[in-house]
Amino acid sequence: MPSSTSEDRDELIRLVFDGTFDNVHADLRDTVSDPLFAPRSGLDATQQGRLAYDRSRLVHARTGPAQKVLDDPLRLFALSEWPSLMDTTTLPLLMSHYNLCLGTLLHHSAGRDDLDDIIEELATMRSVGMLMVTELGFGNNAAAMRTRAVYDPLADEFVLSTPDPQAQKFMPYTGIQDIPKIAVVMARLVVQDTDRGIFPFIVRICDAEGLLPGVRATALPDKPGLALDNGVTWFDGVRLPRRNLLGGAMGRLMPDGTFESTIPSRRRRFLTSLERVQPGRLCLASALVAAGRASLYIALRYARQRKTFAPGESDVPVIAYRSQQTALFRALADVYAMTFLVNSTKRAFVRTGVSDDTNHLISLTKVVSSWSMTDVLTTCRERTGAQGMFSANRIADYIAMAQGVVTAEGDNLPLLAKAGNELLAHPPATDTGTPEPQGRSLTDPSFHRELTRFRQSRLTDTTAYAMRREIRGGSSLFDAWNHHINAALTLAESRGRELALEELHTAATQATTPRTREALGLLAALYGLGLTERDAAWHLAHGTLTPHQVTRIPTLLEALSTRVLPYADLLVDGFGLTDELLRAPALRPGLTDFHA
Repeated sequence: MPSSTSEDRDELIRLVFDGTFDNVHADLRDTVSDPLFAPRSGLDATQQGRLAYDRSRLVHARTGPAQKVLDDPLRLFALSEWPSLMDTTTLPLLMSHYNLCLGTLLHHSAGRDDLDDIIEELATMRSVGMLMVTELGFGNNAAAMRTRAVYDPLADEFVLSTPDPQAQKFMPYTGIQDIPKIAVVMARLVVQDTDRGIFPFIVRICDAEGLLPGVRATALPDKPGLALDNGVTWFDGVRLPRRNLLGGAMGRLMPDGTFESTIPSRRRRFLTSLERVQPGRLCLASALVAAGRASLYIALRYARQRKTFAPGESDVPVIAYRSQQTALFRALADVYAMTFLVNSTKRAFVRTGVSDDTNHLISLTKVVSSWSMTDVLTTCRERTGAQGMFSANRIADYIAMAQGVVTAEGDNLPLLAKAGNELLAHPPATDTGTPEPQGRSLTDPSFHRELTRFRQSRLTDTTAYAMRREIRGGSSLFDAWNHHINAALTLAESRGRELALEELHTAATQATTPRTREALGLLAALYGLGLTERDAAWHLAHGTLTPHQVTRIPTLLEALSTRVLPYADLLVDGFGLTDELLRAPALRPGLTDFHA
């Protein structure tokens, strides 16, 4: 078999980064090579948090104008991927600052010049920005929040207040209180004793001297592997000038208290005010998939170097074991599938921006990629043994980051439930004929996609029919939905994974070098077979797999993994990473100094 060439490697980098590595990613990779990102040990949580702020400022200083980053979604997504490989805490700091705070401010202040001073302060990162939505007692039910901003027409100001402990803002970055910070705070606008719905307000939280008058905050306990300075925050009569209301397209408040809006629905106004959450979800997915790539780079390089015993041999590299190959190469297939799914979703967002279809796709992408990468990271941690437990080797910290991503900017389960409901109401138009198993190859990704789509079609039909029957029989809408929510979750997850298989298979067929095409083709077969394995019993019961095919699946998974082995180095070379960049001791055999 011919060895890989630089042309093969360049082709994989082109595919992994969707043709944007040189003009979107390369300088960010160079930035995180700075000595400031070198591993540090012996720091407590506050020191780690302060270091993350310093690193975030360095990235900001070298990235270029903040508004330009926000104008280029691909640049924003790349900004989520590279710094977090070196310091996971920079992910929420940078994304909250750029996307959620400054992005919301710019989006809802279009045509205004009275906020230029605040925009400039954030754009230069003299103050760090954040978004405060979630309240302690309401979690994902943000529409029920109770923080109030009451308009005082005599002073032409709002009075921002937290009415009770359950309404405290939960987990904003208010634990370190001597760094200047500005927040976009979601609160109920109350005018003349009338609740006008939830709107964003600009609130200065603290300066170099500490919390500002009327703002109270208490740091939350430490979170293993993530040094974010989360807190709970209470507002006690904070006075805000009228300009601090970000009404945008949602509504306009006149000095006399007259409120005008072209959007009659309070829910629609609320969703409009939080539109930046959608690209934020995609940023989180991008970052976690990048962490999955880095983890596999480390785990596979380590498996090549780490020697162990073997029957009849003095020692062999760990990767020689079939058990290691099957686990790591299935994880590698997952990473490539999710990389191409994320790339496809990025392209959709760049084309259309925030829309119902794109939001649905982003939700599916965020959920299936974060769950897949959680499994990948755990596999890589275990397959690097004791080395995988050290923060200096990155993977353990990525696992903690994954837990945050699963929950942040829309917890995975509510997002998936909403996507499942949308699929039940509007199933994709597909050919859902019953696949014929005879004569079909279990290494053909197209066959696995047919199987997955057929199962989705059956699940959609049976679930929708059962819900309609229950409602006609007198059940409430909630009861009917609740009885079938698990089926809806299964449907949506299956749809997301099917889309990932399609993107991986497409990338394999479109690769321009034979060796790259062969390597990605094997991963597509491995990923598709893994999807079918999950539902093999269902397919056997429905006649879309034969008993012989079902019994062959484990053997085929091992055989495909063995065939991936000659391409393993090439496939991780496609991630654009280096030992020098990651600085992981596990990549340097015999290293005893973990501080180097």
